[in-house]
Amino acid sequence: MVKLADTEAIRWVLAALDGRSEPVSTRRAQQWIARAVGADLVEKARPVFRDGSIIWLSRMMSNRAAPNLYRATTRHEVAVSSISSRFLAAGYSWRRDRQPSTRQEHAADGVAERSGRVELVEVELTAKTLDRYRGIFTDHTRRLTKGVDRVVYVGTAGAMRAVTREADKWVHPSLRDQIVILTVLDERGHIVGALDELWSVGDTPAIPEEAPAAADPVAGSTLPAWGGRD
Repeated sequence: MVKLADTEAIRWVLAALDGRSEPVSTRRAQQWIARAVGADLVEKARPVFRDGSIIWLSRMMSNRAAPNLYRATTRHEVAVSSISSRFLAAGYSWRRDRQPSTRQEHAADGVAERSGRVELVEVELTAKTLDRYRGIFTDHTRRLTKGVDRVVYVGTAGAMRAVTREADKWVHPSLRDQIVILTVLDERGHIVGALDELWSVGDTPAIPEEAPAAADPVAGSTLPAWGGRD
């Protein structure tokens, strides 16, 4: 599902596996991570710029080398995981978007589905160049007319101002209300705003807010949700 995850995201995903809408305790998530590390399913590290550990699939599971956690994209990848874990806890499925087949196509950060609704999700910590937005919103418009129900943008205040301005410019008025834009992240990628508008009309339950957000479990693990209910 995602490349990286942190403890906070694991809390939400274990809740989703239990059919719950509130995160399990930090202790339970840490127990799960410790068992996964012990079974060589995941690896973990605690980079100096984070207040907690980051985990990823082990080489045994992915046949890939450990990621470079000091790349500029790490904050974004963890933020994507954080948002995806909230969708999972709200009863959605989550998957990666399809790979673009042409330069005119754009891959969203993820695809969330529930009750037959398909939603593209974009996580933005910094604004893109203005030229890129024209192509991105052209592709979003095309997909909104071919089965996608909503495009959800979550990000920082600065990034969401740029997204709002460019969406107003490039998306046809008849489709504009299907572009949902929420300022809910801080510069570190932590969730600091209300997420209620992420859930489609009629979706329940609404997810209660947590302090600094995190990522969602790394795909491929078959570990049970272990540790009992907290």
